Amino acid sequence: MKIGFGYDSHRFQPGRPLILGGVRIEHDRGLAGHSDADALLHAITDAILGGVGAGDLGELFPDSDPRWKDADSATFVAEAMKRAAEKGYAVANCDVTILTEQPKLLPYKPAIRANVAALLGVDAGAVSIKAKTNEGMGFVGRGEGLAVMAVVLLVEA
Repeated sequence: MKIGFGYDSHRFQPGRPLILGGVRIEHDRGLAGHSDADALLHAITDAILGGVGAGDLGELFPDSDPRWKDADSATFVAEAMKRAAEKGYAVANCDVTILTEQPKLLPYKPAIRANVAALLGVDAGAVSIKAKTNEGMGFVGRGEGLAVMAVVLLVEA
């Protein structure tokens, strides 16, 4: 078994959609970024890559490469899964924590969980999606952006 940890954060930006876990979230601002800025899928991608020692999101999908402009972050997860499989591993479970003051994510959690499970090729019961506030502290607490942490357990396939 191997464990991988991933983290990502993005600033809020008006005029962009807010996408988390491949799900569009109703909010007055989206996330700034070169791709679709799906911080949740970025954190999962880095967790998978880190778990199998296959680099990180910035190395494989640099924001200096125009191919990744507005890219769907599901592409990044698929590539990470491919690299894990090449090393003989598959995801067994995934635990995600989203840190944001707004928007409230409770209504979206089932859809995010189902989408992440499908991307990882696991049952929805193997995916946990949690949302927490930062109690008004730091950039998250001031509503400037959000952060996501993800852990994956990888097992021999």
